[in-house]
Amino acid sequence: MKSIFKNVIIITILSGLTRFLGFLFRIFLSRTIGAEALGIYQVALSIFLVLLTVVSSGFTLIISRATAGYRVKSDKKAMANLVTSALIVGLIVSVILCVVVLIFKSVFALMFTDENCVNILIILLPSLVFSAIYSVFRGAMWGCDNYFGLCFSELVEQISKIIICVFLVGAGLSAFENASRVAWSFTLSCVISAIFVVVLFFCYGGKLGKPTKVYKSLIKQSAPITGVRVLGSLTQPLVALLLPARLMVAGYTQSQALSVYGVAIGMTFPLLFLPATLIGSLATALVPDISMALAKNDHQHIEKRVQNSVIFTLLVSFLVVPVFIAVGDKIGIFLYDNYLSGTLLQFSSWMMIPMGLTNISSAILNSVGYEVKSFINYVVGDVFMFLCLLILPQYIGINALIIGMGMSTVISSSLNFLMLRKKLNISVNFLPKLAMLILVSLPSIALTSFISSLLSYCLPLVFDLLISCFIGISIFGSLCLVFNIFNVSTFKIILKQKIFSKKRSKSKA
Repeated sequence: MKSIFKNVIIITILSGLTRFLGFLFRIFLSRTIGAEALGIYQVALSIFLVLLTVVSSGFTLIISRATAGYRVKSDKKAMANLVTSALIVGLIVSVILCVVVLIFKSVFALMFTDENCVNILIILLPSLVFSAIYSVFRGAMWGCDNYFGLCFSELVEQISKIIICVFLVGAGLSAFENASRVAWSFTLSCVISAIFVVVLFFCYGGKLGKPTKVYKSLIKQSAPITGVRVLGSLTQPLVALLLPARLMVAGYTQSQALSVYGVAIGMTFPLLFLPATLIGSLATALVPDISMALAKNDHQHIEKRVQNSVIFTLLVSFLVVPVFIAVGDKIGIFLYDNYLSGTLLQFSSWMMIPMGLTNISSAILNSVGYEVKSFINYVVGDVFMFLCLLILPQYIGINALIIGMGMSTVISSSLNFLMLRKKLNISVNFLPKLAMLILVSLPSIALTSFISSLLSYCLPLVFDLLISCFIGISIFGSLCLVFNIFNVSTFKIILKQKIFSKKRSKSKA
């Protein structure tokens, strides 16, 4: 069976660089345009992302699967016809959505607590058309196992967005002006990335063909997947609409509600998604790997992949939790010059563990055809979150979002693992590891906080954080080794097998 090691490395490096640049971009925005403008942009973007899901999510996956099938048959003509047909369907759908938003602009305006949000949404609309083009050609490259082109196109989009935004935004502009200019940078970057991915597609030997009746099958296959993902993507806009409204009921002004929402979503939460780079890379490569094992009825391979993936996810998720809890307040001040973002980071860092487990368990369920059932588990968790958003803001303010999202991921991941045990007869016994990781985190938190307190008297903040975070992560890793939470020899054996297999394949050649 083809190893996923190389694909994980490619995806991790390029996706990691893309996420890192996106993280720096968030810091720049928070310091340049402020929390209120960031909140206005995030609210409008949350609605736009639902429309984007309709245009891109189902098509990309179905095109990749169909392209992979045609590759096996060496049917290049069918591949070309598929891309052309999908392109026509995507363009038609995206244009219809744009027209609907423009016609019912007043209806969309009623959704927002700030009337400026609908104008931001309109600025983002052209991105739908270019994203439709982008997703079709990316799906074709994915089906051809061109992970480099797949991830590099995302990197180009991120770089172009940053460059355009740096030239457009300014500290002296109003919140709406800055939010609108960030939206324009998003739209223009989508235009650039669409052109780039088209050029890349043809450079890799891709071709267009004649539109055929395959578009009917394409719509039929992608509709259920798109429906599930659209429903899933509704969570963010519903939160963006509900939470500021509930905060205003609790006594916040409109500006305060949007500002605190912007701090949480635009500043704090991106830090919580740092482990998602590695976990997402593993999940992307894991889906076809487990799907192939299932087709071959290789249950032993599936169980081994699941066990190793879950342990890896736990380690990656826990790695930065101690330092975030210990010095999160200082991180918020250093990165964003915002104390609230840091205190929210301290309070919410535990969320990374259930978030990581939800991501990896959902990827495993999707790879064996249980995407709809995985989505149902996600909805069950979201029901609890929205109850928290309705009830808790008047008592704990923005912390209601953290409690709600955290418990939502705990419920969803628990249901996912129960389903894995029931459907695949795989029992993933990670609770002892989880308990040990929690125990070794406690001294790591205490020592990191103590060291940072001492260093703050004699060193600038940047050196205080660098030294204390390095020591904190080192202490945590050392304790994991001492208590045998993970075994280095296992990774050595894997690396030796990789090196040996490469040498053997070269000698045969």
